[in-house]
Amino acid sequence: MLYHIWTVGCQMNKADSERIATALERLGLRPTSDKENADVIVLNSCSVRRSAEDRVLSKLGSLKPLKRARPEMIVALAGCMVGNDIASLREKLPFVDVFLKPQEGDELLRLVIERRSCSPPTFLSAVKDRSGDFEQADGIADCVEEDAQSTSDKLVSEPTRWVPIIYGCDNFCSYCIVPFRRGRERSRSPEDILAEIREMVQRGATEVTLLGQNVDSYGHDLPDKPDLADLLQLVDDVDGLYRVRFLTSHPKDMSDKLIDAVARLPKVCEYINLPVQSGDDTILKAMKRRYTVEEYRNLVRRIRTRIPDVSLSTDLIVGFPGETREQFESSYRLLEEIRFDAVHVAAYSPRPGTAAARLPDDVAAEEKKDRLQRVEELQERVATENNAALLGKIVQVLVEGKNKGKWQGRTRTNKLVFFQSDDNWLGRLALVAIEKTGPWSLQGSETGETRVERAQTPLSIGREGEG
Repeated sequence: MLYHIWTVGCQMNKADSERIATALERLGLRPTSDKENADVIVLNSCSVRRSAEDRVLSKLGSLKPLKRARPEMIVALAGCMVGNDIASLREKLPFVDVFLKPQEGDELLRLVIERRSCSPPTFLSAVKDRSGDFEQADGIADCVEEDAQSTSDKLVSEPTRWVPIIYGCDNFCSYCIVPFRRGRERSRSPEDILAEIREMVQRGATEVTLLGQNVDSYGHDLPDKPDLADLLQLVDDVDGLYRVRFLTSHPKDMSDKLIDAVARLPKVCEYINLPVQSGDDTILKAMKRRYTVEEYRNLVRRIRTRIPDVSLSTDLIVGFPGETREQFESSYRLLEEIRFDAVHVAAYSPRPGTAAARLPDDVAAEEKKDRLQRVEELQERVATENNAALLGKIVQVLVEGKNKGKWQGRTRTNKLVFFQSDDNWLGRLALVAIEKTGPWSLQGSETGETRVERAQTPLSIGREGEG
């Protein structure tokens, strides 16, 4: 049997898709990029914006002829579009066999087993603790193809992997649907997280990104109250791992202890995603973000003082209900002042069920488009200037794969780098001399290999802008 997974949305969705894929492969299924030949198709959805939902619905519509021609095909809708009203979804999408809420997968796996007519009867269920992982129950070997178990054991991992450490969110920002779809915050135990990371490393992973809707809240609901800084220390000690990242942070929850951990720990990368969402205090209050612009500025100053070579990215919403032109200009000036390495900007769109959806969507569509375009043009200029400083420098790149004949990977500060080489660089750390820069990527030539994370030599290959 073959499976095909299509994923849209955040990194948490990507991690959920990886877990579903792993569970399916343990049942003997194999991946395919051709959905027309797939026996199982999973669409992992996002509902943060209406445009994301529209993409999913369009994709689902394209599957109706396939399902009609092959009724035995299993079609599953997963992710944040699957809320509590599954009955309504079944009525609207009768050709979908399974609806999976975020972090769920047992119903899909059970259906796959039933379709394969396993004997004696067996089942596969989701673990009911905080981990949210999928595990095999007793007797599952009866449903696994003869050579599938050994194949799964030898599965080669992608060099970079996503590891959820906390599910859900307790912030209830007025524009966000996530707490209603993914629930309240639930932290995984450090033991579960470390066991998963060690298994990933055994399968070839050399970098992990710790994920959470608000990753800085990690551990507050666990018995010993470990925090993210404590967890980073544990992950930093994992043998065979080269790099550690984390996202997404909330400005109100980023502690000095966490900043010090990023500065101190050798494998933790100097990259922080810190969504600001607006540069105006009135709009931030309406968004229920619980910090002020000046508090955000002070946080950035503390980060850059402690980690001078840090790379910062942010998220921004333009056209939030009530946002005046003057308030937008405040956001624009903040971006000019801080000079982020990346800005993810979106025009506001109301999400039914959120507090902001009850506010008048009173910024015209053309005005939103204009504001979004101005931010994109500003960021292109800033990123061009930031990256130009790396011309002629040697940077350390963890190679993730090939793209159009070139190896591609990222620096510790999350800069995308391309270089050509006949050697196999997958999952390795390459030293690359930067010969061409642009706003979104860098081009260069490899000059050697290193596994040194923060070199103590004059050539600081672990940090951009030196060497």
